[in-house]
Amino acid sequence: MSYRIPDEYYFRIHHIRPRFKGNIENVLIYMATEIARVGIQPRSEFKEELNKAIKAFPGNAIAKDKTVDNWRTEISALFGFIITDAHSNTSSPGRRATELANNQDLVASFKTFLYFFQYPGGHLKPQEILEEIRHGVKFRPASYILKLLTFAEKQDKQRVGIDKAELTHCVFNDLRVTRDDEPLKNVWTRIKVNRATKVEYDYQGDVVRYAGDILDYMVIANLLEARDGLYYLNPLEKEAIQKFLTNLTWFDGYDTFYNQQDISPADITNQTERWFQYVNQKLPDDFFATDVLTFLSSNDKEYELLRNKSIASAKLTEGVEQKDKLSTKQIGDSGESLVHGHECMRVKIGGREDLVHLIKLIPTPLAMGYDIHSRELDETSRFIEVKTTISSRELDFTRIHLTTNEWMVAESLGDRYFVYRLLLHKDGAKLYILRNPVRQYKNDKLQMVPRDGADITFNPELCGEYTALLEWED
Repeated sequence: MSYRIPDEYYFRIHHIRPRFKGNIENVLIYMATEIARVGIQPRSEFKEELNKAIKAFPGNAIAKDKTVDNWRTEISALFGFIITDAHSNTSSPGRRATELANNQDLVASFKTFLYFFQYPGGHLKPQEILEEIRHGVKFRPASYILKLLTFAEKQDKQRVGIDKAELTHCVFNDLRVTRDDEPLKNVWTRIKVNRATKVEYDYQGDVVRYAGDILDYMVIANLLEARDGLYYLNPLEKEAIQKFLTNLTWFDGYDTFYNQQDISPADITNQTERWFQYVNQKLPDDFFATDVLTFLSSNDKEYELLRNKSIASAKLTEGVEQKDKLSTKQIGDSGESLVHGHECMRVKIGGREDLVHLIKLIPTPLAMGYDIHSRELDETSRFIEVKTTISSRELDFTRIHLTTNEWMVAESLGDRYFVYRLLLHKDGAKLYILRNPVRQYKNDKLQMVPRDGADITFNPELCGEYTALLEWED
């Protein structure tokens, strides 16, 4: 028997599907960096500069103008990376683009994107928004999915998953959910009955693609785990999931249009600037900052093992337990902590375990221009700035941003200053060591563009070396 939503409840919601979805993480981190570089410009100049950057992305050299324009508009509409001011006729980087460019945390970026994403929203064309309003749709997909799976696990007393077709036909395309906010119990019961009676769903790609997109984005955000075609809650992300479960944010710019008959697309368009301001609103610092140990772990046991190793290496340094030093949480959830463990192990392997206690994590508020004060085997200082990118899969990571202070400190310290470029992804870690970036720039071995400091692009074959990320072992 094939599943069919009752006609009176059927309405298919959708969103923009980027043409680059298969490479979305590489594209977004590249585009966020380029958008931040362009800065605020008259709209025509902003468009021209950004189109040049899009054409410079690998594979786009001969892309047609329409393809380039589609990239720019899709990124702007779906992810809110660009703010346009009609009054001043300017375009500028949105907060979400700047955050990603500076922090390089794709996992946190996708959490934030999903936190604000809703139907209807400014990611749609005005006529499409009108249709959703006329059907009464008010739906935040990520929060709903997490609520549904949380309810299901509590009721069934076990881990449960959902697939793309179930989510499409029992949630996304059913007004009982997207309009009427039907009780979770009813929806989960419907899904379970369909499973028990072996009801068949339409699994065609063009049918399940929109629910599938959201599920895939939630995997990138580390909120869900995908296994054998099913999507499960990530038990290591309880804190972030709780923020979605209690999320009350809602863009209310369209609310007055419900139940009105004379609304036009122009009325919807008038809310566009407000929508992009909404999705770019400031969240508390570190609201979704990624705990890298959680990200790299597959279960609680593995997390505790990694965390204990990280804390153990940190406690070898002088004064780490003093009140003005780092807390164990700060030690355990930062990319810097992994490099700190690496440095401790590097000098130990080099036969200088007596130096381990001198390797120090530097608290961020001190703004020293580096994250770790390490040591060479001859006891001289090595100053390390850690630049971490966090993503669900391995990326091109040949770009970094140094703040003005970091660049000045690098210039002052010369060969004693190192940038440790760390890529963390689900399959492991990748570490590249770049020494004295200022000298390398002066010798034309890397590119630097001033932007609130320095945007650096380097060729790994010219500037430094890859090395295995070491873990501290007693």
